[in-house]
Amino acid sequence: MNRPSTGGERDLRGAILRGLRMRCPACDGAPLFRRYLKPVPHCPSCGQDWTLHQADDMPAYLVVLILGHLLVPIVVMVNAHYDPPLMIEMFLWPGIALVLALLMLQPLKGGVIGFQWARRMHGFARG
Repeated sequence: MNRPSTGGERDLRGAILRGLRMRCPACDGAPLFRRYLKPVPHCPSCGQDWTLHQADDMPAYLVVLILGHLLVPIVVMVNAHYDPPLMIEMFLWPGIALVLALLMLQPLKGGVIGFQWARRMHGFARG
């Protein structure tokens, strides 16, 4: 288990990766989320205050950006090669997009929180 740094540089890459794994970006010692998108108030392992984050809509923007770049080429290729019936496509693509978005949202929020912590943004600038 890593101890959180108290001053100086924070490991940006490590903090983002720990956040993407939904672990505490400061110490990797405990889960970051209490519920689906609700972070724990404080890390039980290192005591870091997670109420200071301001992830807001950034995780949702990232989900839309990534899903658009993943799904649009796949939809075009499937339509070019197989020409599936429209009724199947009306349910298939939105369903796939919904499932992938729900799977991606929590890890991306953890990554955004890790980025904010590592760069001392917002309330993370103190201590």
